Amino acid sequence: MFSLNKLLKTALILLASPGLLSAQEFPPKKPVTMIVGFAAGGSADTAARVIAKKLGENIGQTVVVDNKPGAGGNIAHAAVANGPLDGSMILLGSIGPLTIAPHMMKVSYDPFKDLAPLTMGLMFPNILVVPTSLGVKSLKEYVSLAKKESGKLTFASTGNGAASHLQGELFNSVAGIDVVHVPYRGGNPAMIDLLAGRVSSFYASPSTAGPFIKEGKLIPLAVTSAKRSPFYPKVPTISESGYLGFDSANWYSFMAPGKTPIPILEAWNKALVKTLRDKEVIAALGEHNFSPVPMSRDELAKFMVRESATWGKIIKEKNIPEG
Repeated sequence: MFSLNKLLKTALILLASPGLLSAQEFPPKKPVTMIVGFAAGGSADTAARVIAKKLGENIGQTVVVDNKPGAGGNIAHAAVANGPLDGSMILLGSIGPLTIAPHMMKVSYDPFKDLAPLTMGLMFPNILVVPTSLGVKSLKEYVSLAKKESGKLTFASTGNGAASHLQGELFNSVAGIDVVHVPYRGGNPAMIDLLAGRVSSFYASPSTAGPFIKEGKLIPLAVTSAKRSPFYPKVPTISESGYLGFDSANWYSFMAPGKTPIPILEAWNKALVKTLRDKEVIAALGEHNFSPVPMSRDELAKFMVRESATWGKIIKEKNIPEG
């Protein structure tokens, strides 16, 4: 478990560390690997591939997306924590392994020491969706069915400690229901089972759920953020559906191995921010219901501290289980 004071100290260390290597030429003279902690076809993978293409053009080097699914993204984060320090490996990190999982389970890395912030990538709400076969069309009907069939309904997540896991556990708590958690190795395998009726619901990303909502195969019940999604303005928030104060956004940020030299980290920030502000990238991400949110390394470090403190408190107060 992380205390707020410890988080603040480690965030400062993370930003100020000179690294083990002297400043090197950027970009690296070999292809860059962008690690993604979830299976191909999911929201993280989709965003990574959109960004990697333009990023490679901007730095004049090939950027290869490498999926390392498993353990809610923790395997990928551990791999980058132990990765090369020459700038040739970056991570599309996520809220779960960076600010949630360390409060719930033993992980082999410290996100505030072993990983270095580069920039925020994307922030977005998840959408609670159900297959049409479930027979519910509103959050009220979903809660009513969950109470009627307590312990029989299920909700999918992209892994233990992921945002989609915590959102489901939190809603269980505030709504007084018992919907059973089923973890997957990413959004795509979770969606396959949802469409097949093997799970009852999924707190899915807009990118993963969007095509199936449009086709009428999924019913969107509510979004997890405090405000409605600009991509789904007709879908109510959980808060306005009767559970006031429910507010949980999902996000992906770019990270590097923690001891990477500062000049390389700063160079990566500039390259990534430029890419995320590119009109083609913004348009391409928008097709998948994503909006980029580039920021400085310092802003991301402080954001992660706040997120970790918030989730740590909630996990402790709600006694949220690991699986």
